[in-house]
Amino acid sequence: MDKLAIEKNAINKLLWKYVNGIMLWRLIMAIINNDFHDVLTGRHSVRRFDPSVKISHEEMTEMLKETITAPSACNLQAWKFVVVDTDEGREKLHKYFMKFNFPQIDKSSAIVLFFGNTLAFKKYSKLWHSMYEAKKVTKEAMDAALNTFMPLYEKAPREMLVADSMVDTSLAAMQFMLIAREHGYDTNAMAGYDSTKAATTMGLDPKQYVPVMAIAIGKHDPKAEAEIATTRYPISDLVDFE
Repeated sequence: MDKLAIEKNAINKLLWKYVNGIMLWRLIMAIINNDFHDVLTGRHSVRRFDPSVKISHEEMTEMLKETITAPSACNLQAWKFVVVDTDEGREKLHKYFMKFNFPQIDKSSAIVLFFGNTLAFKKYSKLWHSMYEAKKVTKEAMDAALNTFMPLYEKAPREMLVADSMVDTSLAAMQFMLIAREHGYDTNAMAGYDSTKAATTMGLDPKQYVPVMAIAIGKHDPKAEAEIATTRYPISDLVDFE
């Protein structure tokens, strides 16, 4: 094959990849549900997943990009996500999850592990400098934020860093479940596992990363029984106005 033919072949492959990417994106956008009330009220825990349903890494990445728009204290973004969608990854989860969660682990499209990052503040200065360079903030605003918040986190006890990261990551986890529903998927939040083994089993530093929850994502198995509809307490029992 001459040089020109090789170049044409390479160009055709790139074009085909580009066209496929556009088609995939259009397909994803076509199934997104923009009715927030339906997304909110239609979300419920699913434990029996259809194993034939797969989620591409492109769509999962898009959902997680939407997830990180969740609020976080001081914009610290103290979260870390691990997406498990391979047989090898699922076997790792078997080592520290309780057995009653195995059906979700084995049959869902993926399990997303949400970890709090207790050392997120170490990247805080870089984040603010990038915002300043992009002209999103003034130098005065950047300096004020860094001088105010950095000392608090640098001197904070581990207990505060853990609690702070868990609050941030919990907000992201809830947002992810709603985004999953928007994309047409079901979820199941799980905390039935040995939290002391979560980080090390997934190759993370347990001193830096604390497990918050795991979320199985996929679609309900149409052959399985419908999930039990839960009942919520009356709002009058839960709210006080003062």
